[in-house]
Formats: sequence, C-alpha cells, structure tokens
Amino acid sequence: MTVVPEGRLVYGMQLPIQSQSNTFVEPWEKNAGVDELLSVARHADRTGFFYVAVCDHVGVPAGPHADHMGTTWYDTVATLSMLAGITENVRLMSSVYVVAYRHPLQTAKAWMTLDRLSGGRAILGVGAGHLQAEFETFGIPYEDRGAITNDAIDAIRAAFHDEFPSFSSGRFTDGTLGLGPRPVQPNIPIWIGGRGKPALRRVAERGDGWIPQGTPRNEMAAEIDYILEHRKRVREGEPLDLGFLAEPMYVGSPTWEVGPRTIAGSPALLAERTRDIRGLGVNHVQIRLRSRSVEELRDQMTAWHEEVAPLLNG
Repeated sequence: MTVVPEGRLVYGMQLPIQSQSNTFVEPWEKNAGVDELLSVARHADRTGFFYVAVCDHVGVPAGPHADHMGTTWYDTVATLSMLAGITENVRLMSSVYVVAYRHPLQTAKAWMTLDRLSGGRAILGVGAGHLQAEFETFGIPYEDRGAITNDAIDAIRAAFHDEFPSFSSGRFTDGTLGLGPRPVQPNIPIWIGGRGKPALRRVAERGDGWIPQGTPRNEMAAEIDYILEHRKRVREGEPLDLGFLAEPMYVGSPTWEVGPRTIAGSPALLAERTRDIRGLGVNHVQIRLRSRSVEELRDQMTAWHEEVAPLLNG
C-alpha cells in the first residue's frame, strides 16, 4: 500500500529528543524533554510534514555503544501513541522498528491500535537491527535476524489484512487468534529500512516503501535500480514509495558552524538539492534541520514550510 500522493515529493523528519545518539543529536537536546518533543511534533503537524519518525532500541549495551548512542531511546509505540493525541494530519512512523524482538502478533496489535487511535496515520517502518547484545539478551540468534524479520513481516501483514490471520513460517504460528481493533487503513503501510543487499531485496519483496539508512546521494541510483529490478521479478507492477535521507540542511545564511556536510543557503538552493533526487523515483525525503535550540528548530521548520516546500513540486 503506497501512501505518498501520486506525483508529489513530500518531506518528513526524525523527531529530536526521543533518541540521543551522537550520530545525530544536537547539543540542546541533552537538556530537553517531553514539552520540547511535543512542541516539535505539533509544529510538524502545522508546517506540512508528511511524517514524524521515532527510532527503536530496547536497551544499549555498556561500553562503546552506550558511549556513542546513549541509553535514552523513548519507547517507539508509546511515544507515537502520545503524539497521535496531539496531532491531526502528520503521519506517525517508526524509523525503524526491530520486529525480530517481538512476536509478530504483538507488533500487529500495537500498530493496529496506533492506527485506530490516530485515525489512520500509522506507517510501520521495519529494520533488521544491528546491536548484537540486544538480540543476545532476548535469546534471538543474531545471525538469523534477516530471516526472522522476513517471517515477521509476512505474519504482521497477514494480521493487518485479516481479523483472524493465518500464517505459519516455522518460527511463528497464528494460534487462531483474532486481533482488534482493526486498523483504519485497509493495510497499514510497511516501509523497510536498510541499505545492504538483503535489506534491498526485503524492500522489493515485502515493502510498500523504502527508508534508506545512510545511503550517500551518489549511491542512490544504484540501490534504487537494484530494488526496482528485483521488484519487477517478484511483484511486477506494484508501486513503491522510495525515500531519501537528505544531508543536514539550514535555511538561510547561518551565523554559526553548521558542519561540513550541511547544505545551507537560500530556499531555492535547498529546493534544488532536494529536487535533484526526485529524478530517481524518490517521492519522500527525510530532512534534518540544524539548530541550537528548540526555538531555532521550529523557526527552521517554518522557513522550510513557507520558503522551500512551495518550490519542491512546481
């Protein structure tokens, strides 16, 4: 099920504060909390964002991982459920949810409930996971995480489709259980994250969309070609919402050091750099706007909405 309007290029964002890895956290987030998180989500709802996204880790092992990633990772479904109650239009997405950690019926139940509570705005973004210690803690074979993820997606989709889902993969069985409440969407879209060949095949075989995980701009064409060629073999003719994780951006001329990879400048420049990727078939872009405070982030979101967004689909 594709959800991006045909012919449009839409934009979303990973929310600040919810996860505080040094890979992407801004310094001001360290002292921010729920009030700031809610204010950004409300502002995204007002400024045309197609989705807001949150991440998923149950726990982070001590040592280098905790030093870099931190241990603050608000629970994915709990956070999105809270946001469902304070927003009206923006879609609510996981980027990404590690379905191998849970029985697929547990995942399906949580996301069907979220979809019902939000009036049909859920997007389940799925990933295979990368922290071996998490898998070991849950007694899940790390080396089997790809196959487990594939089986889980199939079972989750069956539960989204039927009140009494039927599936059997060897790892998971349905148990003839009925699940409600039923989702508002006929089938909650499943977008799949990742960039290795197994993840790209998973997108082609099982996904309604793709959430790239760090694919550089100059490698996007090759990865999209790989997805679409495999898609043609296994699900020919079925559309796919293709994404891009953009470089950090800043609308205007910054008076502070925004980092060497940041694209800063006029709205026309930022729109041009965002539109460039559209020629590859991309229809949703995840943007990260650099900021020194929650107020500056909201100002940047407003500037993007009023000055950049009108140039994306002209």
